Amino acid sequence: MIGKLKGTIDSYGEDHIILDVHGVGYLVHCSAKTLTALPSTGEAAVLSIETIVREDMIKLYGFRSDQEREWFRLLQTVQGVGAKVALAILSALEPGALATALGTGDKAMIGRAPGVGPKLAQRIVTELKDKAPAFGSVDPAIIKLSDSVAEKTAPVPVADAVSALMNLGYQQAQASAAVAAAVRVAGDTASSPQLIRLALKEMAK
Repeated sequence: MIGKLKGTIDSYGEDHIILDVHGVGYLVHCSAKTLTALPSTGEAAVLSIETIVREDMIKLYGFRSDQEREWFRLLQTVQGVGAKVALAILSALEPGALATALGTGDKAMIGRAPGVGPKLAQRIVTELKDKAPAFGSVDPAIIKLSDSVAEKTAPVPVADAVSALMNLGYQQAQASAAVAAAVRVAGDTASSPQLIRLALKEMAK
């Protein structure tokens, strides 16, 4: 099985590249984020590879890091998520953002990926929430705050601040992360207006 390829980019396709490795051109499917991060045609590139073998085909999927490849594998453990959907999710979300979305139960963020409906997004969150920290750096404070907001046990100023940011159009994961950062700065006794101002500053960085 192929685990890594190092070569020269021969050409780009809509969802793939041809990687020239010592005169052999490998067709490697990549997420949109990986494609935009790769160098220009004719330049050297290194990709972590996942090889999928079926009776009628062999497909190679390329990633910028081993971590992104692990996410690709993990996503496919969920029923209804194949290689195409897993790649679409990684096209919509960086591994860190995906880890945060899972850790905070933000199914709306995962549902932004093409081909992921509300039911599938909920299943992904339910099945992978506890596995997210194994592959991505999720701030435990964000998860704790997000859970307390969902369970309506968060202090009123904190819950109001998160709600206000969501009303402004921010996703729950973004709002929770920003408010968690604001609480660290202002302390647990801060008012909602204080937390909102600090959270907005945090998101403007």
